[in-house]
Amino acid sequence: MRIIRSRTELAEQVAQWRKAGETIGTVPTMGSLHNGHLTLVNALDGKATRRIVTIFVNPIQFNNAADFQLYPRGLEADAALLEATGKVDVLYAPDETEMYPQGFSTRIMVSGLDSMLCGADRPGHFDGVATVVTKLLLQTGADVAAFGEKDYQQLCLIRRLVRDLDLPVSITPVPTVREADGLALSSRNRRLTPQQREQAVHLPEALKTCLANMQSGKTVADCLKICRESLKNHGFNVHYLELRTGDTLQETHTPTSGARLFVAASLGDIRLIDNMPVV
Repeated sequence: MRIIRSRTELAEQVAQWRKAGETIGTVPTMGSLHNGHLTLVNALDGKATRRIVTIFVNPIQFNNAADFQLYPRGLEADAALLEATGKVDVLYAPDETEMYPQGFSTRIMVSGLDSMLCGADRPGHFDGVATVVTKLLLQTGADVAAFGEKDYQQLCLIRRLVRDLDLPVSITPVPTVREADGLALSSRNRRLTPQQREQAVHLPEALKTCLANMQSGKTVADCLKICRESLKNHGFNVHYLELRTGDTLQETHTPTSGARLFVAASLGDIRLIDNMPVV
């Protein structure tokens, strides 16, 4: 596995692969890798002959400077984890000046999908996501890219921008990977104190209970109210808890198949998100 830090070197490698008729799969990440990321790498089995994992903590998607500074980083450990898979050809880890050279002034906005859920809670976040993902897909020459369903709104947004901008890349969705107790894997979990980690498991439990209540005949409004109170009683600050359609992410009050329950809630200053489908 090669570690590449510059756009020029990456372009040279991609050109060599293209000349040889290779296809390229990309997994964009912000590092601090875990088994969820490795599942994204494995999801490219049979879909590409070469694999690139990118690691870049993207400053323009953080609307909180402290959150950006505290985001966990560990390139050496990440590289070792990827090397051990035997599947990754290149780890692309540019620095901020490589991604955003002096004078960089462009932002990509995906109207509509950027202003709900996490977009309403974190102004400008998805403009930053759309911009960096577009750059990474172009820089890596991706034919296919894998994204996790834990960040389901992000997945929908990336699908839309790929379609709207006619980017020649196929997006592969990958189901959420969870700990044994149900907590969705996230790099932010490493910042939880032991007490917060015990509290955190209530997030997926509350979503499961809420969905079960909906399917038992209770109104969506009542189920969301009960779930929100339960989360608050377990120490969460609830940013949003909403039932949305699974394709356009429009708010719905009907728990039909394909709809999804979305939540963002904080323990202290650590913001956790999750979502589960109505089945």
